[in-house]
Amino acid sequence: MQIDQATQTELQRVANTLADAARPVTLSHFRTDGLRADSKVIAGFDPVTVADRGAEMVMRDLLAKMRPDDAILGEEYGATAGTSGLTWVLDPIDGTRGYISGTPTWGVLIAVSDDTGPRFGIIDQPYIAERFCGGFGVASLDGPQGTRTLKTRAARDLSQATVVTTFPQVGTRSEEAAFQAVARRAQLTRYGLDCYGYALLALGQIDLVIEAGLNAYDIQGPMAVVQAAGGIVTDWQGGPAHEGGRVIAAANRDIHAQALAILQAHGDG
Repeated sequence: MQIDQATQTELQRVANTLADAARPVTLSHFRTDGLRADSKVIAGFDPVTVADRGAEMVMRDLLAKMRPDDAILGEEYGATAGTSGLTWVLDPIDGTRGYISGTPTWGVLIAVSDDTGPRFGIIDQPYIAERFCGGFGVASLDGPQGTRTLKTRAARDLSQATVVTTFPQVGTRSEEAAFQAVARRAQLTRYGLDCYGYALLALGQIDLVIEAGLNAYDIQGPMAVVQAAGGIVTDWQGGPAHEGGRVIAAANRDIHAQALAILQAHGDG
């Protein structure tokens, strides 16, 4: 859908307001004694905390006042219908496992999307006070060292690349095997960064993020930031990735093509 300049400016303002509101909620519980994590699943461990729920609720409350006609899709409270053609996609804490472990690589993810995918997105890291924004002509990092433009890395051979994923298992055994086929070709592989891997990709520090089993709220904010910085984000078949599933985010089309060919050639990748 076409979004005029005034609306673009308004959507950026609202997105930053949401991130501003979520920061103190997440920080008030981070690294505190007695923080409880409940599991959202019976088998295994998929943690959720009062901080996840509180951060999403404060963002939803603001949207009800500032953008009442827009839809909302959030990790903790699901979907709310709208009439504007725009949807706010919220992950109040991406990386709750890291959050409850005290590591600083979790983040608040915000995107505003239409039916084609995210148009503007934010990766916000409250603890280290870094905010990565992308879309509507913006690709920026605001943090302790000031504001800078985001730009992904130039093309290089996969043998010189750094590739990131959150879990060593990646997903299923076949998905793990496909990822490892790429990792064996790369110079360096890193694990456990959650959404911060996409932030580093947009910042030009790494070359690839490859993941599987994602939801829309896991990828839409990061996708907007990476694409605005010059990167490419697709599924493992080279198609749209905004609904989640298997995702490859790359610094440029050349490294994307090299990694994608390996994923597609390996099993059911």
